[in-house]
Amino acid sequence: MQQAKFLIATLSFFIFVLLPHNAAVAQTHYESNISIGVKGGTTFSMIGLSPSVPQTMLMGTTMGVSFRYIEERNFGFIVELNMMQRGWKEKFEYAPQYSYQRRLTYLHLPFLTHIYFGSHKFRGFFNAGPELCFMIGDSYDSNFDINNLPDFNDDYRETEQFDMEVNSKFDYGISAGLGMEFILKNKHSFLLEGRYYFGIGNVFGSSKSDHFGKSNGSSITVTLGYMFRLK
Repeated sequence: MQQAKFLIATLSFFIFVLLPHNAAVAQTHYESNISIGVKGGTTFSMIGLSPSVPQTMLMGTTMGVSFRYIEERNFGFIVELNMMQRGWKEKFEYAPQYSYQRRLTYLHLPFLTHIYFGSHKFRGFFNAGPELCFMIGDSYDSNFDINNLPDFNDDYRETEQFDMEVNSKFDYGISAGLGMEFILKNKHSFLLEGRYYFGIGNVFGSSKSDHFGKSNGSSITVTLGYMFRLK
């Protein structure tokens, strides 16, 4: 939780302190523009469980649509609707012949502050803000029977998560990303972005009577996008 609080405080500082100041000190008039686009790419995700479970990152896919509005020079905002696969892949240190991964598919709705710098041909940018998520799919892949567990040669291994039901389909968190944009003839542009998402909600129940005290997801996404300027 300390990591989450620090990340929230840092992003809040950027969004609510630095950005309004940046817009206020703009010295020249800037013609606003509106763009719409599509994006797609790869996700790498894990889940923070307590008690902990050995994991490696699970690879998935993401795709979506975006709306961008820029009102001031170097400053704007973005709203997206994305489908994203998150989850985790377990690591069996003492029984490497076994494998288990669980894939959770979400609809993500990010509301992002957009800061950019550069020329009319090339820009670097920083995006940050909150995300709302709703789960639309839950599946697992295992080479053993989760209802009749084999011997993992590990007396302290957690196994409750194999068939534990998701407590809430709703999730929320914050994300931040860096990227670059290549602009063609003012109307068309291509974007490459890397973004980190930190989930604040828990996938499983987290009351005193539940097994896991926390079960928040996190992910890294790498996407390629296309934007078309409407105005």
